[in-house]
Amino acid sequence: MRPLASLKEGEVVLDLGSGAGLDCFLAANKVGEKGKVIGVDMTPEMIDKARENARKGNYRNVEFRLGEIENLPVADNTVDVIISNCVINLSSNKRRVFKEAFRVLKPGGRIMISDIVLLKELPKAIKKSVKAYIGCLSGAMIKDKYIEIMKEAGFKEVKILEETHFPMEFMVNDPTAKAVMENSDISIESIKNIVHSVVSIKVYGIKP
Repeated sequence: MRPLASLKEGEVVLDLGSGAGLDCFLAANKVGEKGKVIGVDMTPEMIDKARENARKGNYRNVEFRLGEIENLPVADNTVDVIISNCVINLSSNKRRVFKEAFRVLKPGGRIMISDIVLLKELPKAIKKSVKAYIGCLSGAMIKDKYIEIMKEAGFKEVKILEETHFPMEFMVNDPTAKAVMENSDISIESIKNIVHSVVSIKVYGIKP
């Protein structure tokens, strides 16, 4: 199941960490004029950019709000679907994020997110790297723990729909990964071990 593909006309969609708005605009096309898409981002510059993109694209059913995903500027029980792409792992309080997501969803609402998780803990040198943080690595949580806190927030039928390992070539050639290696004296062998620890998942859950 692809999050955007499952959206229905008339639904209210919330994107956590909406950036310049790309996923919001794709979602807007799916829910149509009777639906609504809300993008939340903590960066004023990105909110301004997203609003400008919405104006240029004439998206009248999309709204961007400045705020943090740990304290969503969204009313209780007002959202049908929550989407997010490689954002929640950057939060230092993921438990709070999922509680907030649960709060704003309507009963029967669903959360469908893509994120980076770990199969085992990363070396401290990686976790301390700012560039690794930007690259969605150092904030990542152990996979089983990630699923556990979703369930603790109240979500039911929580399941991993897709799990993807990163190819070694991606890490070696990726500018962020290269910078991490250079700044922390991490060897190629260590990077190989890291690659086998990091996976991208697509997760689904519903609010009963």
